[in-house]
Amino acid sequence: MRIRKQSATGDMVFGGNQNSFYKDAPEAVAQLVLTRLKLWLGEWFADTSDGIPYSTRVLGRGTTSTYDAVIRARILQTQGVVEITKYSSSLVGRQLTVNAQISTLYGTATVSF
Repeated sequence: MRIRKQSATGDMVFGGNQNSFYKDAPEAVAQLVLTRLKLWLGEWFADTSDGIPYSTRVLGRGTTSTYDAVIRARILQTQGVVEITKYSSSLVGRQLTVNAQISTLYGTATVSF
């Protein structure tokens, strides 16, 4: 798996030749997971059926029993993820915090969102 790195601000990294990519690394899978967690349902014009239904299943009233399952499923459906070894989340008001340790095809990685 070869994935272009992103900067701390989420921009693609260029100019480093092969150093601008993750190749068969747990960080590549972690970056894919984080990108998938940031995508809201309907946000991407090329596939409006992709993304997390944050407004209906994660944030807001009555979502306490559903949001963990939605997020965990999204993580597990990411290419390269084998399993979630540790998971914690906190939803206070509209502020969601997720920490997950994942086992990937290439090793262990941590995702914080």
